[in-house]
Amino acid sequence: VQLQASGGGLVQAGGSLRLSCVASGRTFSNYAMGWFRQAPGKEREFVAVIRRSGHTPIYADSVKGRFTMSRENAKNTVYLQMNNLKPEDTAVYYCAADAHLISSTLRSPDHYDYWGQGTQVTVSS
Repeated sequence: VQLQASGGGLVQAGGSLRLSCVASGRTFSNYAMGWFRQAPGKEREFVAVIRRSGHTPIYADSVKGRFTMSRENAKNTVYLQMNNLKPEDTAVYYCAADAHLISSTLRSPDHYDYWGQGTQVTVSS
């Protein structure tokens, strides 16, 4: 699976952005999809994940209530709507695909099979 993330940019605190990730190469609906982010000098951290069905996304506590993840299998695309952005949300955001998502490892980047190139999100205070 090839993943292409887009939609990042510079926004003021309190603003919104919507990230997109388009998949190609394999059957998109066979994969759970995740969003991760990595700030300079920090490890890559889990943001959100959505199962193949699109039901009940799971969010990191730091973004719960502000971010919404969704997917459109017909368009091979997942989205991350980010509202009320904070300076601490500044990072490179990556989408990832997992063919065998299980609850105990869904927050670990090590268990995802494919990764996009990342898109920069910068939130100014």
